Amino acid sequence: MNTPLGWLTAFHTLISLVATIVGFWAIRDLMIGRHRSGALTTFLWTAVITSVTGFFFPFHGVTPAIVVGVIALLVLAWTVMARRSIGRSGFWTAQFPIGIVISEYFLVFVLVAQIFAKWPVLSGLAPDLRQKLFGATQLVVLIVFIVLAVRATKSFKVRAIA
Repeated sequence: MNTPLGWLTAFHTLISLVATIVGFWAIRDLMIGRHRSGALTTFLWTAVITSVTGFFFPFHGVTPAIVVGVIALLVLAWTVMARRSIGRSGFWTAQFPIGIVISEYFLVFVLVAQIFAKWPVLSGLAPDLRQKLFGATQLVVLIVFIVLAVRATKSFKVRAIA
């Protein structure tokens, strides 16, 4: 950890964990109709910092992590734009909670991938079993986030416009 790469890794990991934890509070705020809260602002900033710092690691060609990082930044830009347009139209009002939930999903997706890669009990499984378990886990995560997106969007739209 005494190298610049070690410090970057520690900072990136810490800010990613903060973003992931705060992201769940942000989704809760959406479900009660808040579009201006400390959790939402903190989530947006930490999610952007997480994605940006991911590009500071040594480049060894395009990887799934780089693709997720690019998509995450595009979603975050869209989400910030939507936040500024809440109340102007139903379209933008719906885009904000969807963007928050998708951004949180990307963080959780990467967290699950890192857990499978770094935890000896999971990384030591036979490749076939590990791939099936990883796929099944990610499918469950995706389903949970689809449900969250629908609930947050319905709840947020009703409360933000009312």
